[in-house]
Amino acid sequence: MAKCKITVLKKTFYEELANEYCQKKTGLCEAFEEGQEFITEHAIKQPEDFPCGWAWSDIQKCVLTMMQGGNFGSTWQWMKDDDTMIACCTDGIRPVIFKIEIIER
Repeated sequence: MAKCKITVLKKTFYEELANEYCQKKTGLCEAFEEGQEFITEHAIKQPEDFPCGWAWSDIQKCVLTMMQGGNFGSTWQWMKDDDTMIACCTDGIRPVIFKIEIIER
């Protein structure tokens, strides 16, 4: 099976939404750091060092698709490179953006 690298590209925070909807003060996601990388050879199982099950659940379908030979480039005409996808977690207050890339087939 393929090997996949997941890189944290960006952490974002919508303070106006947090102030209006969150019960307590919050900020950027504390689980990840920009530039952090994770390598996986398993499309289903969350990497042991990947700190957030919610984020893994959100990006896992992209990881699975790519590790099984699918892509979001030539097939879906979305990404410039068949071996790369940009995805994010579904936290609407402080989403984290990931680059998912195949590094070995």
